Amino acid sequence: MKDNPATLTPELLLQGYANGIFPMAEHRDDPEVFWVDPTLRGILPIGGFHLSRSLTRAMLRDDFTVTFDRDLTGVIDGCADRPETWINAPIRALYSQLFDRGHAHSVEVWRDGTLIGGSYGIALGGAFFGESMFSRATNGSKIALAYLMDRLQQGGFTLFDTQFLTDHLASLGGVEIPRAQYHDLLKTALTQPSDFARSGPVADVQDIIQRNIQTSYRG
Repeated sequence: MKDNPATLTPELLLQGYANGIFPMAEHRDDPEVFWVDPTLRGILPIGGFHLSRSLTRAMLRDDFTVTFDRDLTGVIDGCADRPETWINAPIRALYSQLFDRGHAHSVEVWRDGTLIGGSYGIALGGAFFGESMFSRATNGSKIALAYLMDRLQQGGFTLFDTQFLTDHLASLGGVEIPRAQYHDLLKTALTQPSDFARSGPVADVQDIIQRNIQTSYRG
């Protein structure tokens, strides 16, 4: 089902997410948006992020800076900067409106003042709907997801929806679940209190690594 962008509003987008569907465009120049409800849904279990030894070493080099909600537009543009993208102008504008309303969030990874990676998504109740990510340097998107997962975990989120499962996400702990199971998890998550900013300032890399080790040990 396609929607004319003139009929799309931030409220309609949030309603779609709450019902388990998400918007996409056929390509960047297509003015219309369609709704997707995959048979198999990708999720990254909260507390289940796989922090590999190589990624740990990269994070310990500490040659980057991480921020949250500083440059949503830059992150969206980074995600759309590829030959084929589902991010069109209406989607870009609507997520900026959701950011102004406190529902859209981004994580940025910087090196020497340049944006080298990031991810963005929508927070609704205890669910976070990851929309896209990008990397312009080795480990850029992985570092972004490590920090994002830690913030979600500290903020009380119970569901991290990645929409689809890619090899990249699977290597970081992502899994696929049936549509019905996803909708059950979503129904519960929407009733849970959460706060994207609850963890306060950007976490220290050592704390993220330690919490990841503790979570892995308990699992």
